[in-house]
Amino acid sequence: MSLEKHDLVHEFPEYREKIHQLKMTDHHFARLFAEYHDVDHEVFRLEQGAETASGEYLELRKKVRLQLKDQLFRSLQQA
Repeated sequence: MSLEKHDLVHEFPEYREKIHQLKMTDHHFARLFAEYHDVDHEVFRLEQGAETASGEYLELRKKVRLQLKDQLFRSLQQA
């Protein structure tokens, strides 16, 4: 199984400039972006085996990552 990070710019390359702009001007977006980055990093480390956790915890964190990504995507579409 190939593991990859799901950074927001990689997930939405067409929004690269808008992501940067919103990170600089929208505090709510910047906070969600930082939280998404932290959760994505945690999931990646868990999947690599660098950290250990139950399968339930990993699935919960993946759901949190998806919810954050959905919120960020909606913000990108509305901007």
